[in-house]
Amino acid sequence: MSDTSHGTGGLTFDKSKRQWPNELNVLGALFLIIAIFEALGAIFMGQSLLFDSNDRFDSIFNEARLRIIIIQVAIVGIIALGVTQVIITAGIDLSSGSVLGATAMIAMSFAQIAEVNGGPNPKAIFGPAFLDLPVLVPVLVGLGCGILAGVVNGVLVAFARIPPFIATLGMMLFARGVAQWWSTGNPVSFPTESYAVIGAGMNPVIIFLGLALLFHLIMNYTIYGKHTYAIGSNEAAARMSGINVPRHLVLVYAIAGMLAGLSAVILTSKNLTAQSGMGLSYELEAIAMAVIGGVSLFGGRGSIIGTVIGALIIGVITSGFTFLRLGAYYQEMVLGCIIVSAVALDQWQQKRAAARA
Repeated sequence: MSDTSHGTGGLTFDKSKRQWPNELNVLGALFLIIAIFEALGAIFMGQSLLFDSNDRFDSIFNEARLRIIIIQVAIVGIIALGVTQVIITAGIDLSSGSVLGATAMIAMSFAQIAEVNGGPNPKAIFGPAFLDLPVLVPVLVGLGCGILAGVVNGVLVAFARIPPFIATLGMMLFARGVAQWWSTGNPVSFPTESYAVIGAGMNPVIIFLGLALLFHLIMNYTIYGKHTYAIGSNEAAARMSGINVPRHLVLVYAIAGMLAGLSAVILTSKNLTAQSGMGLSYELEAIAMAVIGGVSLFGGRGSIIGTVIGALIIGVITSGFTFLRLGAYYQEMVLGCIIVSAVALDQWQQKRAAARA
């Protein structure tokens, strides 16, 4: 029986060119990594990584460890949702971690209470008029700072034609300087109760998953998503087809900045303090989540679902190394190898697809 069949207009369907959705490959990698850690745990620790081997929970899973895994990736995962969109346009954003640090200091300054233990707040940045403000104020300040940084990145990339690597590298250094200058390096603490609720419990996870669903729908079923993929696939063709490429790039970078600002609000709410060193290397973790999730660094390919699975892979690796009581440096080595392998695999797949076309 022939592998091809005739279709409309004489076109034929070749089964040999049919491909698995890339998300299934990433999901398979997640299961493989879990299986490896389960085997290593059984051999060296006599315990399971994800399953309740000591009968401490009502379910078969180790609920405490599962909760830790998803909470620890939720905040960086929110950044990764924006970074994914930037990479799909064939860009890169190295500034998100520093933008988080600067935004954390500024937003927390508008979330402070007036009194601590009956006396004036010793960590207050502003005067009494800017203390005990409604929770909406620091949230909007945080989102605004992130959007401002993103717009600057987008303008530098889209209108000044500065390579994304250089433009966002400059923003990374500038924002980190702002974070250290804002309170001369001192922590900003004592937020209001309503602000502290934002990052409490499982709220970061709920926000992360809700945003992932929202941007999955946006990227797949809206003009915004189609234009983002079109620019990343072929920017010249996108211009020829009438897409306002500069304006769209500014929008994409602004959204990425907004998500970094939101992550800052959630992180400071969760920790009840803001420090100038917050967000260090978060941009690399976010890029790693996207790349491991199948987002091509050459643009035009990738998905929000893949990035979410990539975030889970990093969460499992982090918890797995802690579970096996191995140093953090081993984790960084393995993550580096995985990222290089993911990029090499992407290049190989592109060459293979080009050869079969």
